[in-house]
Formats: sequence, C-alpha cells, structure tokens
Amino acid sequence: MAVSRALRRLLRIRELNEDQHRLALEAALRQLDLLEQALAAAEQRGTQGRRAIASSARSGVLDDRLAGLEESRAAVRHAASLAPRIADCKEDVADLRERFLAVRVERRQAEALVDEARAREAITAVRRTQQAIDDWFGARRHREKDAAELPHRDDRSDSSGPGES
Repeated sequence: MAVSRALRRLLRIRELNEDQHRLALEAALRQLDLLEQALAAAEQRGTQGRRAIASSARSGVLDDRLAGLEESRAAVRHAASLAPRIADCKEDVADLRERFLAVRVERRQAEALVDEARAREAITAVRRTQQAIDDWFGARRHREKDAAELPHRDDRSDSSGPGES
C-alpha cells in the first residue's frame, strides 16, 4: 500500500504554498534593498551638496554655494520621503517572513506525515516478507515430515499384512 494520494497531494500543495510565500518574501526584500540603496544615494547626494558648499566658501563662487544648498535640501527631502516607505517595507518584510515560516512549518508537518506513512509501509512490507518466509519454511518442514513418515506407514502396513493381527 503506497502513501495515500491525499497525503501526497497535501504535501505538494504545502510545497507550492511555501514556494509562493518564499518568492513574495524575496520580492519584498529586494524592494527593501532598493529603498535602502535610494536612501544611501540620497545621503551621498547630501554629502556632495555639503562638499560643494564648503568648496564654494573657499572659492567664493555664489552659484556653487546655492547649488550645494539646494542639493543638500533635496537630499534631505528625498531621505525624509523614503523613511516612511522603508519603515512600511520593513513591516511588510516582517509579516511576510512570519507567514513564510508558518507555511514552512505546515509543509514540514505534512512531510513528517508522509515520512511516517512510508516508514509504516516499510515495516509492514518487512513483516509480510518475514511472514511469507516463515509460512514457506513451515510448509516445507511439514512436507519433509510427511515425506519422512510416509515410508514408515507403508512399512507398517506391509509387515502387518491383512491376515496377521
């Protein structure tokens, strides 16, 4: 008897569900990574703006100073707009991670059921094989015993003849 079709189907569904949750988690992690890279780029832009301000202070070029100030302000605005998106994305990642781990547990439970059913099947097969061997050996022994007794019965019947008693 094979592992029940329902158990195999349950395991397959759990595996597919786990794959879907894993892919969703990976997508959310990629999105978070992109947002964090954008934040790092905004911080770098702010640093470049501050450098432009410092450079223009030494050179005395007003346009460079104004451009540096605007770069710094734009970087701060961009970073400020990214912060809530990053926080939301981190929450999404945490939720997706929890769901993924829960689905993974469900898949492992289904896997354990299938493994347990296969182990029971293996034990049953071994018992059946051993029972078949025992039956064969018992039948053989019985045949040998009958074969050994048969000539003795014939000898007794021959020596005690019909007229002798």
